[in-house]
Amino acid sequence: MRMHWSAFVAAVQERGQYPTSQEAERSSRVVLGLLGAHLVGEVRAALAARLPETLALILLNPLQAHEPLSPERFIRATSAWIEGASEKTAAWDVSAVLSVVADIAGDELTNQLLLQLPPGYELLFGRPQTR
Repeated sequence: MRMHWSAFVAAVQERGQYPTSQEAERSSRVVLGLLGAHLVGEVRAALAARLPETLALILLNPLQAHEPLSPERFIRATSAWIEGASEKTAAWDVSAVLSVVADIAGDELTNQLLLQLPPGYELLFGRPQTR
């Protein structure tokens, strides 16, 4: 079931403790744009089907990545796309968005997502490390 835009943004805003919904929206767009470059096939389509339509389109038409990014490089890339962000604030942004993604994806789909990502992403999704 597709999550509504306002519910997704509100969840990210609460999780990230952002003062405005615009900050939650910005983080969501960047993180999902970068995440989409790492996912393929049915897994990406299944996640897109659960996201608000605007974010699903971002996931399905991602920012370009020439190779899979380690969690550290993913955070650095996020900080480069968010004006005024540091690596520390970008790590917060990534975790806020990806932990909400994990909640709406559920355990089975989240595990499938993690299989397509380099090791170390579990913590960014708010999950214990399993690999």
